[in-house]
Amino acid sequence: MDWFTAPAYWPARIFFQRTLAGVYVLAFVGAALQFRALIGARGMLPVPQYVRYVPFRNAPSLFQIHYSDRLFACCAWAGALLAAALAAGAGDRVPLGAAMAMWAVLWLLYLSVVNVGQTWYSFGWESLLLEVGFLAVFLGNARTGPPVLVLWLLWWVLFRVEFGAGLIKMRGDACWRKLTCLYHHHETQPMPGPLSRFFHHLPKPLHRVECAANHVTQLVVPFLLFIPQPVASYAAAVMIATQLWLVLSGNFAWLNWLTIALALSAVDFTRFTAAPPAAASRGAPLWYVVLVCAVTVLVLVLSRHPVANMVSRRQVMNRSYDGLHLVNTYGAFGSVGRIREEVVVEGTDDRTPRPDGAWREYGFKGKPGELRRMPRQFAPYHLRLDWLMWFAALSPGYARDWFGPFVERLLAGDRDTLRLLRHNPFPDAPPRFVRARLYRYRFTTRSEFRETGAWWHRTLVREYLPPTRLTDAAASEPE
Repeated sequence: MDWFTAPAYWPARIFFQRTLAGVYVLAFVGAALQFRALIGARGMLPVPQYVRYVPFRNAPSLFQIHYSDRLFACCAWAGALLAAALAAGAGDRVPLGAAMAMWAVLWLLYLSVVNVGQTWYSFGWESLLLEVGFLAVFLGNARTGPPVLVLWLLWWVLFRVEFGAGLIKMRGDACWRKLTCLYHHHETQPMPGPLSRFFHHLPKPLHRVECAANHVTQLVVPFLLFIPQPVASYAAAVMIATQLWLVLSGNFAWLNWLTIALALSAVDFTRFTAAPPAAASRGAPLWYVVLVCAVTVLVLVLSRHPVANMVSRRQVMNRSYDGLHLVNTYGAFGSVGRIREEVVVEGTDDRTPRPDGAWREYGFKGKPGELRRMPRQFAPYHLRLDWLMWFAALSPGYARDWFGPFVERLLAGDRDTLRLLRHNPFPDAPPRFVRARLYRYRFTTRSEFRETGAWWHRTLVREYLPPTRLTDAAASEPE
């Protein structure tokens, strides 16, 4: 069946699969290292409590059947090891069916994590990893050529990621149409990186060029993916360059790297590589052809939801339409904040808390806090608590479910919660009181940086959470 496979794309398949497997490794390692404090049996949003109220059909997961912290840890580390094996090429050393089973197990394990992850796993890149991971099951291995239908489905995902993000910008904040959003974005994005301050201080005309180039990349270039080579490769190269620019300018978990992996699947590497191996030109077994055709029909049918969303004037970002996250809609930064506010969490040993008492600040790994500390690069690893703290500063409503339990665990000196932080100012015993204050942050100017060495300047806005003791922490809510 010559129509079914595209042997010329065998290097593209390798690059895509190895990159995807690497993302899976980070996703599972992050789940293993962070879950106890976030969703563990004694976490801020415990899985056992969640599955009591959410039926299996709405959130299919292995942990709906049985949950324990030990089982979750075993699944997360098993997923990381399996993903590492696939990143090393194990999928190409086994029969086709076995390779498909390996990818299917990865998808099932991560689906089980996401569907009980609640607020901590509510980001668009979780659904993107599941959708792309599902398609990877059917991409085959070295025993057969890459199936054309699955390649087209991968490009269709890439189209929706880019075009959906472009549309949400043009329909959203007016600064995107005025080409001024990047005057603010690098400073107000959820978790700046080490170069974000440099990008923020670029000349405004260059910011306008960045903004215009982004519109071209997201609204025009995606259509070129479906033009015959070499045009599709050029389009993919433009997308890869844009994503690398975003990697340098901020921390967006694995969103950029998944997009790069999808773009790699559209590149024709045959001009730079040897002829495809003989196995890549073999005919595919009939059962595999039938299965891929069935999956293609399924995806096309389910695509009606994201297509309807993209053409709608009320387009929404990052939505899944089924519990399996098979075909989703994507988008990012439909609006851009003009100011940056941060929640600063502090504790004290004082018996009577005073506004000017001996308050000591908790340090987070990724989010801005200490003024002289340079922002760090963590992506593609995802710091879930740090990201949710950005949302908490936007509105207390985003933190209503978990902020009280977070403070309660600080007051109790919970070891798993403290492991999510960079600095615990109470190493010997937990504090008597914890409070939170809302500050306005901005990058220092060049002259301020030379004089003080500080990356940030901050001013107090208001009290976010009044001094709270362990006895009333569970009932407390940010104001």
